[in-house]
Amino acid sequence: MLITVSRSCYSGSMSSSRTKKTKPHSLRWVVESLTEEPSYLEKPMFGCQAIYLHGRLVLALSSGEEPWNGLLIPTDHQFHNSILKDFKDAVQHPVLKKWLYLPEASEDFETVAQDVVEAIRIGDLRFGVEPKERKPRQKRT
Repeated sequence: MLITVSRSCYSGSMSSSRTKKTKPHSLRWVVESLTEEPSYLEKPMFGCQAIYLHGRLVLALSSGEEPWNGLLIPTDHQFHNSILKDFKDAVQHPVLKKWLYLPEASEDFETVAQDVVEAIRIGDLRFGVEPKERKPRQKRT
C-alpha cells in the first residue's frame, strides 16, 4: 500500500520552523470559565484577542502598552455608569471611549476581571455588543 502526502500539507519534521503554533494570549486565563460554552469563539482583532459569546463581542484581551494592556469591555454607553459602579478599577477607555477598560496594572485586576467574566458567563446583558455586519468587498475592475 502506497500513501502519498501532499507537500502543501507536510514539509518534513513536525518541529519544522514552518509549523506555526499560535501561543495562547497572556490573559486567556481570564476567560477560561467561558471556553466550555458552545457558542464561545475567540479570534484576533486589531492586535487583541476578541472573545464572543452567543454571537456577541463580550471582551477583548489586550497585552500591548497602555492603554492597551488589560481587558477591553465592549458595552453600550447606557450601561457605562452602572458597570463602573459595580466593577471597581474599570474605567472608560481613554481612546476607544465607546468601551470600558480594566487595566492589567490595576491593584485588583485578577479579582475584578474574574467578576466581569462571571457576570458575562451568567448572562449580564450590560456586557457585549452585536458585531457589525461586514459589507461584501467590491471587486476591482
